[in-house]
This record gives sequence, structure tokens and C-alpha cells, in this order.
Amino acid sequence: MNTTIETILNHRSIRKYTDEPVSDEQIETIIQAAQSASTSSFVQAYSIIGIKDDEGKKKIAEFSKNTHVEHASRVLIFCADFYRHELLAENKGESIADTLESTEKFIVGITDTTLAAQNAAIAAESMGLGICYLGGIRNNIESISDYLGLPSHVIPLFGMTIGYPADLSNPKPRLPLHHVYHEGKYNSNVEVYTNQLKEYDETVSSYYETRTSGERQDRWSDQMTSMLSKQVRMNMKDFVQGKGFNKS
Repeated sequence: MNTTIETILNHRSIRKYTDEPVSDEQIETIIQAAQSASTSSFVQAYSIIGIKDDEGKKKIAEFSKNTHVEHASRVLIFCADFYRHELLAENKGESIADTLESTEKFIVGITDTTLAAQNAAIAAESMGLGICYLGGIRNNIESISDYLGLPSHVIPLFGMTIGYPADLSNPKPRLPLHHVYHEGKYNSNVEVYTNQLKEYDETVSSYYETRTSGERQDRWSDQMTSMLSKQVRMNMKDFVQGKGFNKS
């Protein structure tokens, strides 16, 4: 096993950071790594906004309802972005509105942004830094968008806090490989699936029990059922379409 794979397999979300700052040079390297990710048809449909001042981090923490954001050295906001493409078409006297409003290009933007973000995460962790993805920015996505001054065809998808870890927990156990990897065709056998999930519930429950000295014994199936039974962020469709995406 090489060091790259070791870095990937040792991933865990970090929410407690030391006061040691992440340098501008480190951030530039992380962004360069993000830009080296694969991109659909060379479109590069994303932008990354970095925030390091205390006031900016405080606002993101407030909007996202994640207090740990204030204690990170840096916060990166990853945005699906077709604004530059809209401008270059206008400069050539062409209209690409119908294309940009398609669900396909919305998927391209999400995919490009996510690939770039994961490259950034691995690069940061390879430097001994910790990261935590921040889906909470969608709790107040309109406020985040306004605060960052995002124009049409730019959507903030998620954030990422970065800093030197103050506390390293054990990585959470993932679903068994044979549950997520299918060869040839999708295996939807209910009995097989149910048994695999029962085994995973026991693994996750044991993880929490050990981590919390017996205070928690959560099962993954209970977590997922509880989370997915609640409707949250139901304003996403209107916001996304208001930004000029996913209309057709």
C-alpha cells in the first residue's frame, strides 16, 4: 500500500482544530490539486471561494449553523459555476441559455465541483491537515449566495473547513465493499441486502459504543431512516432554477 492510498483510507472528518494557521502557499497547492481533477469535456464548471478572516468565518458559521467553522484556519466554498461560460458566449454574440438551463449541465456542474473538492481534500490531508465537508451551507443557501456575491449560474454546493487537527477520532466504518461493489449487474436481492445491512448496523453500533465509552450505540439504519424521513431544504428547486439551472 502506498502513501496516497493510506491517506485516503485514513480519512475522517475533523471539527476541532489547533490555532496553527494554514499558509497561503498550502492553500494554493490545495487549489492546484483541485484543478487537476478530471472535468467533463474540459468545461471546468466550478469556482472555489476561500475565507480566512474571522468575520467571514463567523458569517459562514452563522449561515450554516456549524459553530466549528469559526475555529478552522480556512474555509473553502465549492460552487458549480457556468458564469464564465455565459460571459464568453455573450462576448461571441451567441446564446447558450437553453444549454445552461438543462439538467445535464446542472449534473456536469455538480460533478466537476465534487471531483475538484475531493482532490482538494486528499491534498490537504496529505499535508497533515484535517478537513470537514460542510453541507450546512445549504441551510441558508440564499444568504450564503448573497454574502458571497454569487451571480447567475453559480451555486454554492458545499463548504470545506481546513486546519491542523486538534483531535483525531478513528475513521467511521464504511459499508462493506461487497455491499457497494457489484460486478456485471446490480445485485438487488432483498435477503442479501437485508443481511448485509444487519451486519453493518452491528459494526456501526460497536464503533459508537467504543468511541463514546458506551454512551451511544447508534445503528446506521436508524440514523438513515430518521434523517430521510424529514423534509429539509425544500427550497432547493426554486433556488437552483432561480440561478438559471435545471429548468429542462
